[in-house]
Amino acid sequence: MKELSVNHLLGIKYINKNDINLILETADQFKEVINRPIKKVPSLQDITIANIFFENSTRTKLSFELAQKRLSADVMSFSSGQSSVKKGETLIDTVNNILAMKVDMIVMRHASPGAPHYLAKHIKANIINAGDGTHEHPTQALLDTYSLREKFGDLAGKKIAIIGDILHSRVALSNIYALKIQGAEVRICGPSTLIPKHIQSLGVEVSHDVKSTLAWCDAANVLRIQLERQQIKHFPSLREYAQTFGITRKMLDELPKEIVLMHPGPINRGVELSSDAADSPHSIILDQVENGVAVRMAVIYLLASKIER
Repeated sequence: MKELSVNHLLGIKYINKNDINLILETADQFKEVINRPIKKVPSLQDITIANIFFENSTRTKLSFELAQKRLSADVMSFSSGQSSVKKGETLIDTVNNILAMKVDMIVMRHASPGAPHYLAKHIKANIINAGDGTHEHPTQALLDTYSLREKFGDLAGKKIAIIGDILHSRVALSNIYALKIQGAEVRICGPSTLIPKHIQSLGVEVSHDVKSTLAWCDAANVLRIQLERQQIKHFPSLREYAQTFGITRKMLDELPKEIVLMHPGPINRGVELSSDAADSPHSIILDQVENGVAVRMAVIYLLASKIER
């Protein structure tokens, strides 16, 4: 059996093209499984997985839990709001207490960039990064890639735009890594205050014009404005942002070719996307959610095969 080159999924930066292909090929098989009448396989019986979320999550947390249950793993979920973290317990103590309960794998979301990497150095369990601050969100990039490959096949030479709040987005960085590994052309677009310095060093183009970017691309991945991460005001108002960078159905219909519209969720309707754009035939947003379960099943399954018994 083919296996991953890593024991943890900490970020797309740390995996290679063969790893991505293996994950997406495995996801193909699991997508077929989750569309059967009986959606469960006994692949991970006797494997225990802890979901540790120090930040709020709806789609990612539910998607991971469902993926684990579809694989017949034992699942325990933890959110910091109802835990001893509130009493001052450190990250390493929290995790070691969970590991003392004989947990094999940890899925973690944390507000601090690098938190999963720190854990990987200090504990034995396999770790999946479910988002670390503004750094990376590898499973989101993998499910976005999977959704794009369903539409286009090979992504080499395809033009993919990432539009919105690039500065605070972990989705943007992971997607840039994943798309560049597969030979896609990437352009990022947003207000200059929301574009990180030196982002061109990753081999991407930068634009501040949404209409020309939409005309250029084959697919647009639109990111939400992350007001909760902004320490200062990066633009005058949401209304002004929507007027300058918001995407509407009318803009999509006026393009010279049909493009694919994506969004990692949650959508701020009326800000980065109008409702008629989000619900248009261009959109594959709900396909992304479905594919997320299959891709996360693939990641968990492949990493579980590396667990030393």
